Amino acid sequence: MTQKRPRTIQIFLPTGDPAGIRIAELTTSIIRVIEVPRSDIAEFVKMPEAKQVGLYFLVSGDSKDELYIGQSGDVGARLTQHHKDEKKDWERALVLVSLTNNLTQTHVLYLESLSIEKARQCQRYELLNGNGGQKPHTPIPLKADCDEIHENVSLLLATLGYPLFEPLTDQSPTQAEQVFVCNRVSVNAKGIYTNEGMVVLKGSTAPYVTKRKTDKRMVEIRDGLLKKGVISLSGSHIVFERDYLFKTPSGASGFLLLSSSNGWVDWKTEQGISLHEYEGRTLSLAER
Repeated sequence: MTQKRPRTIQIFLPTGDPAGIRIAELTTSIIRVIEVPRSDIAEFVKMPEAKQVGLYFLVSGDSKDELYIGQSGDVGARLTQHHKDEKKDWERALVLVSLTNNLTQTHVLYLESLSIEKARQCQRYELLNGNGGQKPHTPIPLKADCDEIHENVSLLLATLGYPLFEPLTDQSPTQAEQVFVCNRVSVNAKGIYTNEGMVVLKGSTAPYVTKRKTDKRMVEIRDGLLKKGVISLSGSHIVFERDYLFKTPSGASGFLLLSSSNGWVDWKTEQGISLHEYEGRTLSLAER
């Protein structure tokens, strides 16, 4: 998890298109992350960074929730191979390179293995790698450099909209997060509201079917999460096998209830205070 402190990040648009290639870097670091849409791969290979040793992340899936992590001594050539392979279904590449071109094969092999390990721990994305990468013998000074690089990369990726290594909820032992419950019509779910949305916690349950009018869109999402192993069937109920992020409180409660829902009302504290009222109280305290 990236340490939270004030940081300055620059994002450069080489083509002037905010939906095109974007280059992000910290003003105090030699690390650069380049976001490359698949449609712009020809433009990327013309860039000098494409010839460097680098680490890359391929993001795919309708919800951009599938991830492949790799490394190469010539990252542009490797991405070109992925692009030409019609079996490779990806939409965005995120490439880590050094401003001073001083990353070695040992750096990126270690970073690849570390990134796969961290991505599996966070469980935000469905990891498509078949193995854990090759973790070479890494001297302690080089390992320290790589750990710092990974921390900076995590921050840059999250800034670009890809929080690959950020835990869904605050892992700090000193930060107790408010847990909300949704327990209407046989639903027994717990969640934490974050600045990204509502995280439904592992172990939450809900009926697989309901006698009320069912939102077909929610059924489709449910079937998709069953296939990915996010939820499982236990008798007539579904069970969350891991924490899962919904972009809105209403999206989370609607999924659980299989119907339209106002999550700001249906999520409550154990004392019965709605999410809307709880957030209102928090704002009132901040304004004092």
